[in-house]
Amino acid sequence: MAKAHRIRWAPVAFRDLDEIIDYIAAQDGTDAAVKAYLKLRKRAGALATHPARCRIVPELRSVGVTEYRELIVSPYRVLFRIVEAEVRIVGVLDGRRDLEETLVRRAMR
Repeated sequence: MAKAHRIRWAPVAFRDLDEIIDYIAAQDGTDAAVKAYLKLRKRAGALATHPARCRIVPELRSVGVTEYRELIVSPYRVLFRIVEAEVRIVGVLDGRRDLEETLVRRAMR
């Protein structure tokens, strides 16, 4: 049996999720927003077992940063790190946007 990891969401990841859900609600309605929320939370929760099965974030790997992985929940990317017995979710980003630009914008806040 696989070792269960604790899932921990960073505050910024919760803000990402809130922004995504608010946007979906405004564009497609509450039902679509609830469906997207449940899907993202369920898939992220599944990281409790076998989180290392997810790929290292390619844009970060190309610059030598290998501790961040991602789970694709199309069109979103759930970025996380595995730290001992925890999966630390650090962001939920729109996969249609440029990751480098998003990270630079965050660093400048």
